This record gives sequence, C-alpha cells and structure tokens, in this order.
Amino acid sequence: MVQRRRTDWLRGGAGGRAATEGAERGPRCHPPSLAMASEPADGHSTLKRCLGVLRDARNDSEQFAALLLVTKAVKAGELDAKTRRQIFDAIGFTFPNRLLTSRQPPAGCPEHTFRALGLTLLACFCTDPELAGHSQILNKIPTFNDILVSPCNPDSTSMIDDVYQCLSAVLATTRGPRELVTKGTVSALCQAYLNGSYGSDHALTLLLGLLAIAEARCWQRDAPHLLAVLSKLSNDFLKAEDMTKFELCDVLPRFVPLSPPLTQDSQGCECLHRLYKGLANILGSKLSQSQRDPALKLAACLVQACGSEWIPAGSAGSKFLALLVNLACVEVRLTLEEPDPLEVEGKKEVVTACYILIEMGIQECLREEKPLLEEMQKVQLMRIMEEAFGAVIFYLRQVKQEELQDPFIFASVRILGAWMAEETSSLKQEICELLPFLVHYAKKLFKEDSPTASLPQPELVSTEGSGLPQDALRFLLPGFCHLTAEDKPRDILISEGAPALLCEYFLHQWEALTSQPGSPTPLTSTEMSLQTACGIFLNLVVTAPDLIRREKTFSSLMELLLKSLPLLLPQKDHLVLAANIATLGLMMARILASSAVLQETQSAKDFFGAAICFLSQAHTAQAVPGSEALAAAVSPAYASAWTDVRELWFLGMQALAGCVPLFPCLPQAVLQARWLESLSEFLTRVAPASVDFELIAAFQGVLVELARASQPCRDTILSHHGGEWANLYGMAALEQCLSEQ
Repeated sequence: MVQRRRTDWLRGGAGGRAATEGAERGPRCHPPSLAMASEPADGHSTLKRCLGVLRDARNDSEQFAALLLVTKAVKAGELDAKTRRQIFDAIGFTFPNRLLTSRQPPAGCPEHTFRALGLTLLACFCTDPELAGHSQILNKIPTFNDILVSPCNPDSTSMIDDVYQCLSAVLATTRGPRELVTKGTVSALCQAYLNGSYGSDHALTLLLGLLAIAEARCWQRDAPHLLAVLSKLSNDFLKAEDMTKFELCDVLPRFVPLSPPLTQDSQGCECLHRLYKGLANILGSKLSQSQRDPALKLAACLVQACGSEWIPAGSAGSKFLALLVNLACVEVRLTLEEPDPLEVEGKKEVVTACYILIEMGIQECLREEKPLLEEMQKVQLMRIMEEAFGAVIFYLRQVKQEELQDPFIFASVRILGAWMAEETSSLKQEICELLPFLVHYAKKLFKEDSPTASLPQPELVSTEGSGLPQDALRFLLPGFCHLTAEDKPRDILISEGAPALLCEYFLHQWEALTSQPGSPTPLTSTEMSLQTACGIFLNLVVTAPDLIRREKTFSSLMELLLKSLPLLLPQKDHLVLAANIATLGLMMARILASSAVLQETQSAKDFFGAAICFLSQAHTAQAVPGSEALAAAVSPAYASAWTDVRELWFLGMQALAGCVPLFPCLPQAVLQARWLESLSEFLTRVAPASVDFELIAAFQGVLVELARASQPCRDTILSHHGGEWANLYGMAALEQCLSEQ
C-alpha cells in the first residue's frame, strides 16, 4: 500500500480550511456524474485514474476530490471483488477512520457528510469477507450501534443502509457474532426495531441472524431488550388478522429462549399468554397446510422452552392442549403413512415439531399432580397417539441402510423411545418386530459417532452430559428396561447383541461421568442413562444368569463396577447411582464368583467394603416427638433419595446374603466396618414396633449367613446380645442358627 503523508485537515486548523476550500472548488454534496455510471465501457479506466490520483495525492484536498469520484464508482454497483480490493489498497483504513470521527462538514453540506463518506467506504470494504472480520471493522461496531439508535433524518438514510451492510457482513464472519454481542449490537438492533424508524426491518433480520448463531449469549447479555421485542412481536401476533399472523409464526420461535425461562418473568408470562391466545385463534380455525405448519412449529418451540406451563389450566387450556396433540398426531399419520412421506421440502421439520407436541402429550397423560387434561381426554389422546406411533413404526420399518444418517430418523427413534418408556402394553407386537432395527441403528450411531446434528433434537427438560446426537441408546434405554422383563422381547434383544452393546455403552457413559477433573460432577442425562442401564442388567441377572456367565463383556462390566462404587459412594449427589451399582455388583458377583477379577483382588475387597458401607448406613435411630422412645428411620443422608433407593437396598441386602458363603473376605469386611456392633445398638435402642417386618427379614438374611460362615461374626453377634434381640424381633432363623453348636 502507498504510504500517505500524515495531515490534519479533518482536525480543524489550516488543514481543515484547505479541505473546506477544496470541497467548495469541487462541490462535495453534488459530485459530478461519472461517465462510468452511464457508460460502463470506459468505467474501468475512469476508476483506475481515480485510484491513481488517490495513491499520488499530495495533500488531503486532492485525496478528498479523488475519493468523491471513487465513492461515485462504489455506488454505481458495478465493481467486482478485485476492484473493490484495489480501492481498499489505495485508501486503507486510516482515511475512513478520520472521516468517521470528523465533526466539521464542508460548507453547505449536511452535518454527517464526512461520516457518510466514511461509512460508504467501510460498507464497500465489508463486501470482502476477509476485511469484514478485520479488527479495524470490528472496532467500529460501537459507532455502527450509535448510528442505529440516533434519530434518523431524511438525509441520513444512506448511512443507515451502509451500517446494516457492514453489520450483516460482520455477522457472517467467524469472530463477528461474538463481537457484535459483546459490543452491544443486540440492544442497538432491538431499539432500532422498536423505534420503527428507517431500516427497522433490517434490524429484525439481523437480530434473527444473531439469535440463530448465539442465542444463549444474546439472552444472557440483553434479556430486557429482547423481551421488549418479543413483547411487541407477540402483541402484533395476537392482533393481526391477515397473513402477518402466519409470517410471525416463522419469526417468533427465534425470540423464545430456552434459558432463562420466560415463565420466570411477568413480562415473559404476558408474552406467552398472548402467544397462547394467538395460537388458539389460529388452530381453532380452518387452515391450509401452509398456514398450519408454522403454527405447529411455533407451538413446539414454546413446548421446548416452557413445557406445558404456557398453556393455562382450566377448560379452555385443556381443550387447546388436546387439540394441539391431536393435530400433531394427525399430521404424523398423514405424512408417515404416505409412500414417499418426506419428499416435500420442510416436511421433516414440521413432523419433528409434531414429535415435540406428542411427547408433551405423553407427559401430560401421565401427570397426576395438577393435571391439565381430564381423564376422558387422556384416554382419547392415548388412543390417538397409539395410531400416530403405529405410523412412526411403519415409517421406520421402511428405512434403508443408506438413510440411517438422516437426523429425522434419529428424531423418529427418539419419540418412539419416549412412547416405549411409558406405554409397554400398546403396539407390543409391532415394537418386537422393530427391535432388530432399533438395536442395529443404536449400535451404528454409537460405534460411528455419526454427525446427525443438523436437525435440532429438542428436549422438554434440560439434559446435559450425554445428550449427544449419536446417543440414540439414551432414549431407548427406558423402553429396553421394560422389555427385558418380558420373555419374547428379551430373547430378541439378546439375539441381536443388545447386552454386549449396553455393556460398552455403560463403560462409555461412566467415562463421560468421571471425565471432569477431581470427583464426578452431576450430569443429569449421563447419570440417568447409567441408572437405567443398571436396571436392564438387573433384569438380565435375574432372568438370564447363563448369559451373564457366557458373555465376556459382563466380566468387563463387573470389573468396572468393582472400581466405580468406592469412587462414587463418597459423592452424596450420586446416591441413587451408587445404590444401582452396589446392588448390580453384588448380584453379578454371585454369578461370577469364580472369575479372576473377584478372587481376593484389591478391587473386589474395596467394592465389598463400599457395598457394606452403603447397606449399613441406610437406617438410624431417631427421636419420636413428644416421647422418650426412639424409632427406626431412614438416615438423613438417604432420606431425599429413599423412594428411588429403597427397593435397591432390599435387593442389595438379599444379594449380600447370597455372596457371604461365596467370598471368604466378606465376613472380615463386615467385622472391619463394625456393622454388627452398630446394628446391635440400633436394634437394642429403637422400639421394636417401629421396625417393619421387611426390614427385620433383610437384617436376618444377612446375619444368618454371616453367623454360619464365620465364627468371629457369630461370636460378635452373641456378645452383643444377639440372642435376645433375635427373640425380641422374631428372627427365628437367626435364633436357631445362634443356638446351634
């Protein structure tokens, strides 16, 4: 680039006068028309002369005059990328920067003359993507913002057009979106749109673009401004009686944030109510396909962000919800039962939106506390949803191998998984026939980490952690858990290799849970997946023990369980998962007792120690209000999770009793933990009536096996009045065992 001499003509003083005089000699505000504007043939040579003058300018007056001609050429709109780059090479950023900061227009010209010229040049430069992301453009963002929010007069509209051109170009760069958000462009665009001034439609378009790329960051920084825009849009949506209403259905989803929830804010709640009323008006009317589709997508977006909280309780709300789910089911059936169901452009997005609405329908039909639906509506909707899922199964059975990467297949498997998780008696035969495909599909995605992320996979609740697009298994696990309890589907799952796949998946999810430095952190979906997988394995342990012995992958799983429980148990946030792992590990240990990993290894000892710790600390003696007596109670550390842990604890006690004769190290581990002493103290202190029969039976099962397998354990029980409290609690088997020589 040619080096320019540094001058001060934009800063006032003699230089400023020279520039003004120069502008008067060649009027700045009405530059002469160039031949190139009307005669393209010699336009290129004219521009070359202008660029030559720019490079050789001896003072600012000459440079300014040449700039006028260049600006005329720029606005003629006949420049290719190469020529625009030549203009930049001749001008650079320094001159436009000075134009932008100048506050002294040439005599007789509008106030913003220099600024307008500087913006025109920057808008020209921004047509080059490389220049649009240049720091010299990015640091002008605050200037662009100021122009957008300043009062607009008729002679400044071209400046606003140039600003929008610059901002659009910046948005398309890699660094652009982050820079726009951090430098305040979101609030400037919101104000420009709300003011309704010149170019406000461009402001809305840019906002939509920014929210599409950086929604969370935008809402984090500028929630009040975005909420104000949503308020205006929702108001327009409610009041509109023409096609605008349907056009807004396409715009509004971008302004409905996943976080923070709109329901937390009174203004957000008002917006949601207007959207509900507007949608109720639309969906209650006779609509064409092109009108109904955007309305269903908007409703799905609201469900994705707020669940069903945006739908008011009462008769009108329940009818609307039932209508919404009904329409979604009809759309799914009409589309997926066609020979080529998804050939129409945009149809996949509509059916995916319907899946979100149907998933809400499933949840609402199961909801017992403050239900939105009446019982009759639930029955009707379950029947209608069953028909829709028949269509989903029909569609999935037609899927070809080469189509497995399609994100829509993932969405269809996901929603079927939601149905299988809750409704086990419906469509059982059809689901059994589809199981080979589901296992194959889940295996393919899990093994290949396929990039099925281009279509959004919405959640009704936050699912951090393992919610990766390839994680189809996560959505199938609850259904598989139900199915492994039944002979026919379990046999199909075993024959298709599901157990080995689930073992691999468990290992993978455990790594995801513990990948954070230090102790494991709660990751909702990962932890839920691990818990559900444990449920499947428990079913297999009970119903197919030979499979556990036969499949090598279960030895690997056993090894992981031995190592994971000691790590997990001290983390109080993970008690339910620890209960699952402890119980599963004990039950598998009974079957795999002869395997090398369980033969007096340190990991086996650590596991049994941790399992005893989990089982022994679940109950405590607790004071009864208004009485001196103590009662048996669940320990405070277990209380909040006891609903989920209770059944596993009893199963774990039963499994531990079964392990005692098989593992000589177990009685010693019990003695080291001083469990017998603490149990004796517990049973002696509490009122016998406060200990229910099931708990007494669980304790007796373990105590009998310990007394039979180990003389030190037997002696410890006897020395702590075991015979007395065995008699007191009706533990006949323990009494007999202790009385034997």
